[in-house]
Amino acid sequence: MKIRPLSIEGAWEIAPQQHGDPRGLFMEWYRFDRLAEAVGHPLRLAQGNLSVSSQGVVRGIHFADVPPGQAKYVTCVRGAVLDVIVDIRVGSPTFGQWETVRLDEVDRRAVYLSEGLGHGFCALTDDATLSYLCSATYNPTGEHTVHPLDPELAIDWPAETPLLSARDAAAPSLTQARESGLLPDYHACRSFTASLGSGAGQFRPGG
Repeated sequence: MKIRPLSIEGAWEIAPQQHGDPRGLFMEWYRFDRLAEAVGHPLRLAQGNLSVSSQGVVRGIHFADVPPGQAKYVTCVRGAVLDVIVDIRVGSPTFGQWETVRLDEVDRRAVYLSEGLGHGFCALTDDATLSYLCSATYNPTGEHTVHPLDPELAIDWPAETPLLSARDAAAPSLTQARESGLLPDYHACRSFTASLGSGAGQFRPGG
């Protein structure tokens, strides 16, 4: 398993090692210790989600209030998606920037997003199925969305006519969300994630 940081602070790409033979394959798609070593603290597993999307569906850009936020470990178990991480943390050096990672059933990569980052994806195939591990349970009053087609973000979605939910289609732009005070604060997010590794200090494998 290889874990590398992405250009947006707080986001990582995970590439598992697949072991295959004529019977099929085996892989470790999540390792508590390896992820904790990379990000500096263990991922608290509070909820698991599964979503299935038709080709051209765009979901996001979703985020949660910090604290507690909602860190996510996302992988595609069927089909393919273009996963999008957006820095919506006010005060961040990369505020408003985004990065993409293709998640599919071939390479079986995953992404980890720390609390405060925005997340979305576009289904590249029918029945594109994502599995999420989440650090907090669903909180409808503390979860929000930024319009995925916001011209200010200018995300290059690989869909001629993106299909959005009613909630996402009615979402505010990045500027509107910022002006209304919805967006997380960069320094508050950093302080919160730092607190997750406090007490015993930085995570040490076997420690």
